[in-house]
Amino acid sequence: MTSMPEIVSAEKWQQDRDELLKAEKEATRALDALAARRRRLPMVKFDSSRYVFGTPAGPATLLDLFAGQRQLAVYQFMDNGPDDYCPGCTHFTSNVAGLAALADTGISWATVSNMPLAQIEAYKARMGWTMPFVSSHGTTFAADCGADSGFMLTVFLRDAEDVYRTYCTTARGVDRLLFVNNILDLAPYGRQEDWEDSPAGWPQHPTYG
Repeated sequence: MTSMPEIVSAEKWQQDRDELLKAEKEATRALDALAARRRRLPMVKFDSSRYVFGTPAGPATLLDLFAGQRQLAVYQFMDNGPDDYCPGCTHFTSNVAGLAALADTGISWATVSNMPLAQIEAYKARMGWTMPFVSSHGTTFAADCGADSGFMLTVFLRDAEDVYRTYCTTARGVDRLLFVNNILDLAPYGRQEDWEDSPAGWPQHPTYG
């Protein structure tokens, strides 16, 4: 039988919950402070003319991916080769939602991969994804962003025809954006992955296992 949290009185539960809430509020204030620093990061010019992306509608430039917006968020999906798809990138992409709300605040979204467009389109159809998903195959876009063969989230800002890189993150910086993972972190058994610090007897398995 799977272990369960300790059963306590309502008063004891509220006391422990209030103590945890203090720590949660401290973490929220720390995240707010980080976001404030993020808004004050300088930016670097990014030569948007160097890249032509493959899309279902034909070739597109980096400026085209802005879709008329001032800001662009790009998730770079790993290219593991033919018919091999990164489970982490797949999990992240399945969590992408609310793109209309992003557009309402001036942010366009694009998922980009070095995979050939035909491979992207086949996997996109298989997964039922509807977000813009384009191919950087044959370009140095991933390398120039610092993603190389890995995954990354990058944010760009444009001033007319000039494009600037303002932010990027990978690993746990990307992980914290996922709706599913954030809900799992609130649940008693967490993500049930073997790297987590959980009480003895909690269900756990290898990540993506």
